[in-house]
Amino acid sequence: MNEDMLKGNWKQLKGQVKEMWGELTDDEVDQIEGQRERLAGRLQERYGYTRQEAKDEIDEFLNENERV
Repeated sequence: MNEDMLKGNWKQLKGQVKEMWGELTDDEVDQIEGQRERLAGRLQERYGYTRQEAKDEIDEFLNENERV
């Protein structure tokens, strides 16, 4: 799933994002607005991931939710 698809499907994916990364607040999820870099940054802050770990987590999440 590319960046445009992520942004386009963000409303549908927000619930799954909250389910996957429950430490993210609703406000944080709203502020991400489907932007991969913002999501990566929030995951780094909340979970202590490295940049690469955050990107890998996001890629895995998107591959699992590609059908949205």
